[in-house]
Amino acid sequence: MALLNYLKEYRSRMGINQTELGRMAGVSRQTISLIERGDYSPSVTLALKLAKICRVTVEDIFEYSEEEDS
Repeated sequence: MALLNYLKEYRSRMGINQTELGRMAGVSRQTISLIERGDYSPSVTLALKLAKICRVTVEDIFEYSEEEDS
């Protein structure tokens, strides 16, 4: 199972860097980087904050995908 995200795309559309988004969300640039790379799944609270900052829904940014067993 994987949590896919489009945070980088939304951040780019807003014309801000990882540091600025992190400051707006109250987290570090490193946290934003980890989320964008898919190496960190944010808490529900952080996901909601990021969606609000980007003016979209959580579902617009994050997508849950279940990988099927072969």
